[in-house]
Amino acid sequence: MPDDFAQLVKAQADIVKIVGEHVRLRKAGAQNWSGLCPFHSEKSGSFSVHAARQFFHCFGCGVSGDVFTFIQKIENCSFPEAVKIVALKMGISLPKREFASPEEAQEHRERARLIELHEQTSAFFEQQLQTPEGSAAREYLAGRGLGTDGLTKFRIGYAPDSSSALRQHLERLANPEHVRSGAFAQQLRLAGLFTAKEQEDGSQGPLYPRFRKRITFPIANEGGRVIAFTARALESGDKAGPKYLNSPETPLYSKGQVLFNLHQARQPIRQLNFALLVEGQMDCISVSLSGIQNVLATSGTAFTEAQVRLLGRYTKRVIVNFDPDTAGANAAEKSIALLTEEGFEVRVVTLEDGLDPDRYVRERGLPAYTAAVRGARRHSEYLLDRARQLHPPSTAEGKIQALNYLLPHIRRMPNAISREEFANEASHRLGIDSALVREELKQAAAGRKPALAASGPKLSEAERELLRAAAAETHSPAFLAVAAALDGRPEHFAALAAVETLRLLRHRPAGGDALQSLPEGPEKTLLAEVLFAEGQQPIELGSAEAALRSIECSALEREQRSVRVALADAERRNDEEQILLLMARKQQLERSLRAL
Repeated sequence: MPDDFAQLVKAQADIVKIVGEHVRLRKAGAQNWSGLCPFHSEKSGSFSVHAARQFFHCFGCGVSGDVFTFIQKIENCSFPEAVKIVALKMGISLPKREFASPEEAQEHRERARLIELHEQTSAFFEQQLQTPEGSAAREYLAGRGLGTDGLTKFRIGYAPDSSSALRQHLERLANPEHVRSGAFAQQLRLAGLFTAKEQEDGSQGPLYPRFRKRITFPIANEGGRVIAFTARALESGDKAGPKYLNSPETPLYSKGQVLFNLHQARQPIRQLNFALLVEGQMDCISVSLSGIQNVLATSGTAFTEAQVRLLGRYTKRVIVNFDPDTAGANAAEKSIALLTEEGFEVRVVTLEDGLDPDRYVRERGLPAYTAAVRGARRHSEYLLDRARQLHPPSTAEGKIQALNYLLPHIRRMPNAISREEFANEASHRLGIDSALVREELKQAAAGRKPALAASGPKLSEAERELLRAAAAETHSPAFLAVAAALDGRPEHFAALAAVETLRLLRHRPAGGDALQSLPEGPEKTLLAEVLFAEGQQPIELGSAEAALRSIECSALEREQRSVRVALADAERRNDEEQILLLMARKQQLERSLRAL
């Protein structure tokens, strides 16, 4: 993609608006916005966006950049893809696509082709659901309360009991040359839609479809494009295989990094500022179709840190409603642990009569389910009840086991007041002296080390002004003045905390963005801290020259002190030659200081 087009898009982009689609931002000054960093786990917001300078920086993990860098990281895409995404958001027409290298072009084509294959496959499955063979699947889905609108909204389909139908359909849509050469078969295998058994000689056998005689549920990325499937068997028994079968890990899909229905739920989640987290796809579909739009599913997999971070882009409040069986309860506990450790406010819904969300909505109706969600308990209350259920505190042994069950959950809570409240409640409910509970908690938390904010070097006002000048446009008078001083009198800057940052800025390419030119690390963090200061106007030449005089004065005074010490030492040694040299230098320094 041409550089001038990228610059055009960047000039018209509103980084606050674009970042705000992924991070909950709050005003933190005239030009600054802040929020929780989407790129690392944190409890307090160290992520800042500067509206005027159009860049972001996290003072926690050090990541920073412009609007394109943000989109690259948040969407896991290349620079050209990021430019395209931002351009589309801003309503800017795209030029003809260009790539930096043949490898980049090939990677882009490969990902696009895999997504296209999934979209074509999803459409094929939807068509097959309406065929005579799909009648059993339609009957099953109707029994689960799914009508035409629901099937369409979630693109539910049916994989026929045929070893060739899907492949023949996809081959008709493919490039004939790719089909003849075998490249198409390789793409089908790479997409995870087909598989092959290894032969005795080590070669791959014929391809056969991964999903057969199953109801299919497409899994979409945040943009709504299909990247994988979950498929439910219509039959039971060993020949039918597992009840639910998922796509394998592919270049498009990693199950621990995707949340089912996020593409449709993310805006409602932002608007309501909480997410309803259920376990399975049918739970999610039933709840969503009943009218609750901010619902997501883990797709039956264990909740992961990556999914927690993904969810944290949209809200820090979650209501968990997993299945009531033992597996669901264990999954709920693990999810609560991950979420509370990352600073989420977590509540838990326990439905009556051991029903899962899908059945509860269908049998009791939306008003009853809405009431249950509104009555969700704090996670501490849920865990206390769970502890008492698993380890009845009627004996000393039971109390010990119940407390040992709770201690890891209490310790994970990042807020000290919340931990204290949880500990007091546990003491009361388990019948244990509160002092003993606090002592056990103290010992269990002995390895817990508070996160310390990284403290950067202290900068003088002159150093801050020099950094601003060095970060200015490379043709500006302020930048040129600092560059000339760095080149002509480098010794004056040697003792500065910001010396390495100044050198890097001075030698960046002409026209290069200051923050982008620095490597990840303390130099970039130092500059970001200065640039995020409020109330600053573009630096003038006079301000830069005043800062240079201040730095020169400090350097001369340091040398003057050194000369005085050396002169006193030479006088003790009666070194007349050295005394004369040092006296001359002392007078020269005094004249230079008077001239400033």
